[in-house]
Amino acid sequence: MEEPASGNTDETLSSKSSPTSKNESRGLHGPSLGIGAGIAIVSIISAFLAINMIDSSPELQFEENIPKPDSLGESMSVFTANASPYLGSNDAPITLVEFGDYQCFFCNKFFHETESNILKNYVETGKVKIIFKDFTIIGPDSIAAAQATHCANDQGKFWEFHDELYNNWGGENNGWASNENLVKFASNIGLDLGEFNQCMSDGKYEHLVAASSADARNLGITGTPAFFVIGPDNEITRISGAQPYDVFINIFEKELQK
Repeated sequence: MEEPASGNTDETLSSKSSPTSKNESRGLHGPSLGIGAGIAIVSIISAFLAINMIDSSPELQFEENIPKPDSLGESMSVFTANASPYLGSNDAPITLVEFGDYQCFFCNKFFHETESNILKNYVETGKVKIIFKDFTIIGPDSIAAAQATHCANDQGKFWEFHDELYNNWGGENNGWASNENLVKFASNIGLDLGEFNQCMSDGKYEHLVAASSADARNLGITGTPAFFVIGPDNEITRISGAQPYDVFINIFEKELQK
């Protein structure tokens, strides 16, 4: 994949970058989508995305007034199934859903430049809870890293491993997220390595990670990071790319006034 252009805000999915897998301490995972529900999601999501197209410019890219989940029926699970546990209070009125790839340059940029302020001012104050979903578009190490976070979640440390990955980010497809390094990261955060290695060896979360990427495609996402803000009245706002903190503030404050 070419180096991202300086004006871009997300890592874009190309026709050649659709890898497939080789082989509750803070919240709950949603169940995997059924075949019937998946078909319904494609039909419903396609209908509203046809109306609310995303601006393809590298500047601010977000859209509002996506239909409420009560009109989408079972498709609400596309945001919550195959995901991380919640980060923050389950009672927070706003949910921020991020679709990301741990090798993604702009996902790393968001983590280091924006996420800490969201955590301090909105998550820790009980206003926002965060869900992370995998969209593994860059390479095999992306898939392995994603599976590793869910293996860490078996020991109650999803978010600690998530942070460890971004704090050791080193580029795309250059080996920093190799299996050997994933074990080292697991050791760094105090995981039981025997349990972690068995989980990885078994491919325990292979299906979950693949299903999360399928959810992203069903939503029409073509790059990472991509965000959905679900407000207290269940209206959804979509944000594409590693947008500045002010973009998130404006949407959060608008939702909190409802």
